[in-house]
Amino acid sequence: MNIERIETKPRMSRIVKHNGTIYLCGQVCADATQDITEQTQTMLDKVETLLIAAGSSKQHMLSATIYLKTMADFAQMNAVWDAWVPDGYAPARACVEAAMARDVLLVEISVVAAAIQ
Repeated sequence: MNIERIETKPRMSRIVKHNGTIYLCGQVCADATQDITEQTQTMLDKVETLLIAAGSSKQHMLSATIYLKTMADFAQMNAVWDAWVPDGYAPARACVEAAMARDVLLVEISVVAAAIQ
């Protein structure tokens, strides 16, 4: 069994690769003082950077789980998401309301993707 862990710390790895599948740890925004639109955009920018570093891309996403602090932000988050996901490449997705690890965070995402062969 070949499991590769990238940027591993005591609690988690940022990226785990196994059998051609890439798992990203939960990603949040770059600046938590911003609104939901900016938090979502910078969070997705981080996801894209990590996917490329892991040998994948947003066109190879298999699933995404999005956590929102409040469903009142659902439409604004979706506007950013819809512009970011390439046409025809939407992954399986779930979106739930959840308590965040830090009160200023409005959105977090966990992504699974296929490696580019």
